[in-house]
Amino acid sequence: MKSFGVEIPFVTHLGFTLHRMEGGESELHYEAKPEHFNSFDVTHGGASMTLLDVAMATAARSETPDMGVVTIEMKTSFMQPAKGPLVAKGRLIHRTATLAFTEGSVYDTAGRICSHATGTFKYVKRLPVDGRNINQLKSVSTD
Repeated sequence: MKSFGVEIPFVTHLGFTLHRMEGGESELHYEAKPEHFNSFDVTHGGASMTLLDVAMATAARSETPDMGVVTIEMKTSFMQPAKGPLVAKGRLIHRTATLAFTEGSVYDTAGRICSHATGTFKYVKRLPVDGRNINQLKSVSTD
């Protein structure tokens, strides 16, 4: 298991684990807990979307791990219910100096695709953190 490089409380809460983050690609594993299920007793779509978001962001950061990324937009398609242990794979399709264009897919243990997403991320410098105090957010150029 690899480190995300930063502490992401929501990712820790959900239990995502990082298994690959290199060369514009990422792989995360996740097994939803009962409290992450929807009323049909399968992984909630919001948990799947978060898994896709993190997989794509990690793929975007794989070539510049010292930079952070923020999600600009994301489009998700759900193909079938996500049950049991899941694997998410992210891929950096194209990048500019400030933007990353990515895609990600979630698969079940049989290798069937459950959902797919595309996303655009903006590269940002990390803000210095001092204990529990975060420095004021400074404007980031959109050039």
